[in-house]
Amino acid sequence: MTPDMSLLSLFTNASLLVQSVMLLLLAASIYSWSIIFQRGKFLRSCKSATDLFESNFWSGIDLSKLYNKLSIHQKKLVGLEAIFVAGFREYVRLKKQNVQQPDAYVESVQRAMRISLATEESRLEQNLSFLATIQSMSPYIGLFGTVWGIMNSFRQLGVVQQATLSMVAPGISEALIATAMGLIAAIPAGIAYNRYITNVDHLSLKYRMFAEEFISIMQRRGDHNDA
Repeated sequence: MTPDMSLLSLFTNASLLVQSVMLLLLAASIYSWSIIFQRGKFLRSCKSATDLFESNFWSGIDLSKLYNKLSIHQKKLVGLEAIFVAGFREYVRLKKQNVQQPDAYVESVQRAMRISLATEESRLEQNLSFLATIQSMSPYIGLFGTVWGIMNSFRQLGVVQQATLSMVAPGISEALIATAMGLIAAIPAGIAYNRYITNVDHLSLKYRMFAEEFISIMQRRGDHNDA
């Protein structure tokens, strides 16, 4: 009688530990794909928002008008918009207090923008570490399930007098599925991680360059009448 070699049969006939490994890898794969789609959408929106803000900022628009326009939607701001609003809000606060020392403006605005920059960089990197973990750990988890399944197959062969290929093939096949699932989970996660981390580095560099340029603009305008 030919053994049933369908994927469902191989899964149901596998040992409890190998089944647990398969289910763990399946859950990791599904969750990593949800992160891939969510992060991809978020990074694309950040890039679009960055390009739009840079176009507006360097167009010569009055900074007070730009600040008033963006601050209305403060909770929805990302990237350069959030960094600019954080810095300019601090500038407005100091101006209302009629602070006269030029260095106080620069230091306070720089500190506010640095905090906002750290927050935005953290948002860019959110959940990417999970993709890196899936990339590195899934093959080993799958390999563990495979080794355990093959050990069980050979253990069962030890109690029979005549061993045939048909007897050992199903056990080895169901064990190898764990390795395949580990690769299925790891490969997309690795590709997405490498691509997204490049995008994060590119956006983070833009954020830092803008923050430095904005501080330089304020330093050049010693009278603080740029608003």
